[in-house]
Formats: sequence, structure tokens, C-alpha cells
Amino acid sequence: MKAFRILLKNEGKLSIRGLDMFIFAICMPVVVTILIVIILGDKPAAEGSPYTFFEQSFGAVSTIAICAGGVMGLPLLISDYRHRKILKRFQVTPAHPVLLLGVHAAIYALYSLASLVLITVISVLFFNFRMPGSWLSFLGAYLLVMFSMFSIGFLVGGLAPDSKTAGMIASLLYFPMLIFSGATLPYEIMPVGMQKAVDFMPLTQGIALLKTAALGVPFENSYKAAAVIIVIGVICTGLSISFFKWE
Repeated sequence: MKAFRILLKNEGKLSIRGLDMFIFAICMPVVVTILIVIILGDKPAAEGSPYTFFEQSFGAVSTIAICAGGVMGLPLLISDYRHRKILKRFQVTPAHPVLLLGVHAAIYALYSLASLVLITVISVLFFNFRMPGSWLSFLGAYLLVMFSMFSIGFLVGGLAPDSKTAGMIASLLYFPMLIFSGATLPYEIMPVGMQKAVDFMPLTQGIALLKTAALGVPFENSYKAAAVIIVIGVICTGLSISFFKWE
């Protein structure tokens, strides 16, 4: 645990100095939350719906940090550390490379949780947000989505032959999910055809699960979404463990 704490402290400082995660995981969710309130306000998310766009979007916006850390941050970091022989050097020390990867997963998880706390405080204090559903159910779903997105990042970073390839694959996954899964652009305002297309994105299913938990909708309405993200998480984790390239 001592080695983990030391690495967490050092790698955390490096991450903060980089500012990338501060911008995309902390600042962006706040900006998107404010824009949704300004543009859509208290409008019903659908005709006859008891929920507003703001209530519907809370769970979606909270995934921006998860997507930034898991789908973009982890692949780029893993491929960069492999290219610089950092992972290889760790293999000959008592601190196995798995420890280093675990530290960075913890760092991105902390960014995600900090982002969730921040947008919750802002939403409650300034926009009178009250979650209709259970916070416990929401946090459980949130951690499940985090597991699924991080597993994708580990798979991409672990298998990509070089940093350029990892960056290209990560970008192809990150930007479409960020824009079209409902994390920034509300899913409810998309045309039906677009909704059917983006339903194939893992993050779309994760957001659907979070909305169910946040709004207090019966779980039966989102069992499919839960099954999808669990299966993705298990498969990507298994493939990462089996085929991860350390050098």
C-alpha cells in the first residue's frame, strides 16, 4: 500500500500539471451543465414527461469525466509509458507495472468522482436540482459505467502497437461517444433514426442506466443497458489481461 500511495501522489501531481483532465473532466461537465440549463431550462424532456431536460441530463453529463479518463486518457498514457520503456522498467522492480496501471485507474476514477461531486453541488445550490431517484442506485450505476469505460481504455492502450495508433483509436471512440451518446447533446432531442444509431455506443447504454437510477424509474426498463455495459466490461477486461503488451 505504501508503494501505491507514493505512486498515486507522484503520478497525480504529473496529471494535474498536464491540465488535460482538469479541462475535460472537471471544467467541461460544469460548462455543459450550465449550457443545458440556459438553453433548455425547465422544458419537459418529452411530451407529457414529468421530467425536465435538466433532470434527464444530470446522469448523462456526469459521464463526461468517465469518458475522458477511460476512453481517451488511459489508452494514451499506457501507449506512451510503453513507448518510453516505463512499463518495461517496472517489470524488473518490486513494483509491478500492474501497480502503475492501477494507480492511473485510481487517478482517473478520482477525477470522475470529483467531477460528479462538483456538478452535483452546482446543480443543487444554483439550479435547485433534486434527484428523483436513489443516490445509492445512481452511485452503483456510476461505478458500473466507470468499470466498463475504463476496461475499453485498457484494451485499446494494451493492444495498440504504438502511441499514434492508440491515439487514433481512442479519438475514434471518444469524440463520437462524447457528442452523440447523450453526454453533451441531449439524447431526447435527437431524431429517432439517430437515436437508433447511437444506441449501439456503449456510453449510450451507460447513460440510459444512469438516467433510470437518477429518475427512480423501475430497473426493468434498463436491464438491457445494464447487461450491455457489464458484458462489455467483462469482455474488454478479459482481453486486456490475456493480450496486454508490456513492451
